[in-house]
Amino acid sequence: MKTRFSKSLLAAVAAAYLLAGCANMTEEQRAAAIGAGVGALAGVAVGDKDHKGQSAAIGAGVGALGGYIWSQQMEKKKQAMQQATAGTGATVTQTSDNLLKVNIPSDLSFDTGSYAIKSNMRPVLDQFASGLSGQNYDVRIIGHTDNTGSYAINQPLSVNRANSVRDYLGARGVNTSRISTSGVADTQPVASNANEYGRAQNRRVEIFLGQKG
Repeated sequence: MKTRFSKSLLAAVAAAYLLAGCANMTEEQRAAAIGAGVGALAGVAVGDKDHKGQSAAIGAGVGALGGYIWSQQMEKKKQAMQQATAGTGATVTQTSDNLLKVNIPSDLSFDTGSYAIKSNMRPVLDQFASGLSGQNYDVRIIGHTDNTGSYAINQPLSVNRANSVRDYLGARGVNTSRISTSGVADTQPVASNANEYGRAQNRRVEIFLGQKG
């Protein structure tokens, strides 16, 4: 089973990169093909060990949504978000695939064991929501926890954190049909869980904004 899945995955990735090399493809089509392959690999990396096949398929689907552009509007959005988060501990960056990434640690986002949005986080989300009406965009929200508690507790908690952000943005005019949410519990730490400072960094939410061409 594992061998058959591995071969299928490799074939899918190889096909995506082969397509990406076709001379008559547009840049957007090439990015989408590459995204499909990278997405499939990402799906395996972050998926539950018992559901690797499903995770790879989901990852490929997300990756295939590539072809995002970095316009003047996106640059202005990045600068506005950087101003809104200055001195808060949140970070705002442009990813390699032209997504605006906002990383919000627990100092702003959530207390341990909670998915209630802190008041300090609201101005950041308000700024994120502003100006999106009528735009062709995708939003992806990923919830994270520290390693306090079991996976059975942390996984739904991380999903609830992502959904809380989605609901807040929706209440401020963001089209929730353009928002996807997921939770990864404590499987993607950015710091050590051996101390409170590290756990606070891991207890976070990541928001990605992509503008379609």
